[in-house]
Amino acid sequence: MRTTNGRRAATAAALVAIALVGAACGGGKGPGGGGTTATPSARPSTPATVRIESPTNGETFPAGTIPVRIALKGARIVPRTSLHITPTTGHLHMYLDNQIVSMNYRATASLKSVRPGLHDLRVEFVAADHLPFDPRVVAEVSFQVKS
Repeated sequence: MRTTNGRRAATAAALVAIALVGAACGGGKGPGGGGTTATPSARPSTPATVRIESPTNGETFPAGTIPVRIALKGARIVPRTSLHITPTTGHLHMYLDNQIVSMNYRATASLKSVRPGLHDLRVEFVAADHLPFDPRVVAEVSFQVKS
């Protein structure tokens, strides 16, 4: 059975934990320096489409370097990260087996040291701030690497 002091200590610890969680979740200063938090703005859409030209779905490669070629239509790749978002400029993010492997500023790339096995390649056209458009602009293929 707990003592009154033990209950008080447990209650105090719980109140401190609640206060810390509350402070972490809100009450911070927004961009204007006031006491309100910033409301996330809606993400812009884009007319862009992206397609992976190489590798093709089901293609087989020897172990090693895999060439990647991407077709982007309706937008252009810009080399600079920016908070000035436009629907027709951005970057390419490349994921191999759900792990980001590149943030590209070109429509060509190489996947190096790819091990044997079945792999999924996903490419996403993102805004100049590296965040996704809404809806997301994604292409995906699966390919095989043999030793």
